[in-house]
Order: sequence, then structure tokens, then C-alpha cells
Amino acid sequence: MKKLALTFLFTWFIAWAGFSAPGGIAAYLSHSSFQIPGQGPYFETYLEVLGNSIVYKQNDAGKFQGSVQITMVIRQDSVIRDFRKYELFSPELDDTIAIGINFIDQQRFTLANGSYTLDLTIADMNFNRKPAVISYPVEINFPSDNYSVSGIQLVSSFKKTEEPNILSKSGYDFVPFADNFYPSDKTKLTFYAEIYNPGWESAPDAKFLASMYIESYETGKMLNDFVRIRKETSKPVIVILSEFDITKLASGNYNLVVNLRNSSNEIVAQNYLFFQRSNPGMENPLQNLSSLDASGTFAASITNADTLREYVRSLQPIATELENIFIRSQTETASPETLRQFLYRFWLTRNELNPQKAWEDYNYQVKVVNQAYTTQVKKGYNTDMGRVYLRYGPPNTITDVPFDAGGMLSEPSVPYQIWHYYSINNNRERNKKFVFIASELRVKDYTLVHSDVNGEIQNYNWQAMLGRRLGVDDMDADQFKRDRGRSSTYYRDPY
Repeated sequence: MKKLALTFLFTWFIAWAGFSAPGGIAAYLSHSSFQIPGQGPYFETYLEVLGNSIVYKQNDAGKFQGSVQITMVIRQDSVIRDFRKYELFSPELDDTIAIGINFIDQQRFTLANGSYTLDLTIADMNFNRKPAVISYPVEINFPSDNYSVSGIQLVSSFKKTEEPNILSKSGYDFVPFADNFYPSDKTKLTFYAEIYNPGWESAPDAKFLASMYIESYETGKMLNDFVRIRKETSKPVIVILSEFDITKLASGNYNLVVNLRNSSNEIVAQNYLFFQRSNPGMENPLQNLSSLDASGTFAASITNADTLREYVRSLQPIATELENIFIRSQTETASPETLRQFLYRFWLTRNELNPQKAWEDYNYQVKVVNQAYTTQVKKGYNTDMGRVYLRYGPPNTITDVPFDAGGMLSEPSVPYQIWHYYSINNNRERNKKFVFIASELRVKDYTLVHSDVNGEIQNYNWQAMLGRRLGVDDMDADQFKRDRGRSSTYYRDPY
């Protein structure tokens, strides 16, 4: 189970990021965008600094307090659209025993529809070390002639607004939940969103259904125990404030989905949010396979035990977290009959009409991947490139860059590849990229270091790793913000 607690190497996930400097600042960052009808969009950032990752000093009142300097730059290419630099203080503490208390900052920016880059720098004011620096893209798109759904904000707590402030929306003050990881002690998932209908006056009697539900990230299947549906009439803004009891939500990767359907049951607007759950106390339903009859199916024809185990292991790139728990823990010890039941159930849940065809198509792709990416120590499906290929299909373009010794317009770098997808995940995500870097000059196995796809490792400063793997000195904060030669061009405009 992946946890969104990340390192200063900038291991990131889309829309959420956790980062820390070795022995230094650790934080979570998330964001959402909304709009005010008649006024325009705005963009919010939610930053949670982990209290045990900063240095505390006594202030004039004799209390212990931490301080971090935050710099936020929002730009379009080289044009700065907004800039903020301020000091953020921790709560005052009587002693340093309680430094585990985290503290939160929220900012709001008025921005037009468009593509932006957020540059964020965090420095510990009580300790002299390099600041943490990140950059990542932001998209704002609320069409003036069509329905749309705002960003989905995870909420830690809320109360009715007494006096409007930066936390206020729709008559409530929302304390953000900046992380997207829900451990077992979190039993509620509370969220806020808005649905916009700019043409509401032209059809004031129109009827809609607003749906909120949780789905499996890997399979896209809606979980029937986590669904909310509301009837709505035409209005400029439909406010969604809801929560799910996730006590019985098993460990795994999920999407929280908000959509709007018209009277013809057509989805006219939709947005979703990736999150993770760790709940080891929940029973694993995959352990109870004995009631499933796999006789007479394609799985029953697989009689060689070693072949059967290899087939089950090859499912890991596309398996859910629960399925992978079974694969990792029971493939070598389970009986052949149990493995046949698992294999059949795996494909039955993905294609009820023809699970055999789904399995045969996938197994063909596994053979392709094994041929292309197998190394001396790994099967192709166990490599990063093989996993991405099996999970998302072949990329539309591959930019292959061998060893670069450096020059006037580029820095010395190890070999790397950039894979570009026009669309993935049933067209929910478009124009997505994966960056793979070779660990050594002559090693065939490339490591995934960055992707802008939900649920994947994210490091928008991945170019710093190209030189670092050759022993080049670390770059300073200003260098992180500048284009990095040819690699920036290849990433921005893959061919």
C-alpha cells in the first residue's frame, strides 16, 4: 500500500503531493479550483506542514514555535500571474514534546481559465538549509456555455460561517484535509464540490441527478455501498457537501466521483479525485474463493502448476491492491484449484460476458512486454516500463534519449525515455507522460521517476535526477525553476 508521505526527491502524486527534505521539512499539498458565477474562477491551495519536520525555537513569550517561509509563484510560461511570499508559524507550544502537531495554510488566487505552473518554495526559518522547491502544472477550465464540476475538496472539518474568511464557501468554513491518504483510524471521508450550469435560466424547469460515489481506481467499477444520489432542479450552482463512512472500505486505490446527469440519464458534467485507503483490519474477500466454480472455464484448462503461478504473477500490473495482496502472499502456497478460481474471478470481474477473451488479450500483451523489457533479473511485466505498458497500453510516442555528454543547450545526463499518451483511463486523463531514467549507462532496466497520471510517482523536478545520477552537484533553488535544456523541450513537446 503506497502512502503519500514522500521525500525531497519529489516523489509526487497528481493533485496531491507530500514532500520532505532529508532531515528537513515535510508537507502535504493539494489544490482545487472553483468559480463564482458572473465573476470568474479561483484556485485554492491547501498546505499542511508536518510539525515534527521543522525546528522550534523559544519566542519572546517563552513558548516554542516553528516558522517556515512560503513562496508561491503562479505563471503562464514566463509570465507571472500571481506571487506571494509570507511566513507561516506553527502553534505555540509549552515544550517540544508536542512537536508532532501539524499546521495548515490555505491560499486563494483569482485566475482565468488556462494552463499554469505553480512554483512553491518552503524554507525553515529556524534552520539553515536548502529550501524545498517544487513545480507542477495547474489546469483551470470552466466553460461559459456548458456544465462543469469544480475541483473536489477533501475536508477535515467544517462549521457554519460566522464571519466570511478564506475558508468560507457556501455559508460554511471548511478546514481542508491536505493529504489524500486515509489510514484505518480515519472513518469518514468528507468532501465539498460545486456543479455549475451557466445556461440555467434558459431551462429553469430542467431536472437533474447529482451522483457522488467511490469507484475502484484500477477497474473503474462503482462500489455499490458508497453511492449518494440527489435530485436537483436547474440552478446556477449546485452545492455538494457530503461524506462517506469508510469504516468498511478495504485497503486500495480509489476515485471519488461527482457527476451530473440530465433527464435523459446522460452524464453532462463529471470530475473525480484520486485517494488511497489503508484498512488492514478489513477481511480480504479474495480469501474466500471456495464458492466460485471455475470448472469448465478457461482457467480449468491450465493444469501445469508452475504455468498457473506465472500467469497469476503476471496480473500484478493491473491488479487492485486487494488482488495484489493475494498475489504477493498466496501465489506460491495456494493450491492450483485456488489459483484457478482466483484467475477466473479476476477476469470475470473485468469482463462478465467473455472473461476468456479478456485473459487471452492480456496474456498476449504480457508476452510482448516480456520480449521487450525482460532483464537478467526481472521478467518484463515486473519492470517499470512493462508495468506501465500493461496498465495503460502502448504509448502514442516514445522520445528515446541516449547518454548526453552535455553541450551549449543541454546538461550531461544518463539515458532516459519520455512516453506520451494522448489519453488514458477511459479518456479521463489526456496528454499524459511518463519519464523513465536508466540507473546506469548500460542497464536495460529503466526506472519510472515521474508521471502526471493519477496514482503514479510524480516529480516535476525530475530533470535534477539526470545529472545527479552521474554525480553532478545538486542544483540550487533557482536552477530548479529554469528550463533544463533539451529535456524540457522533449517533455513539453514530445515527438
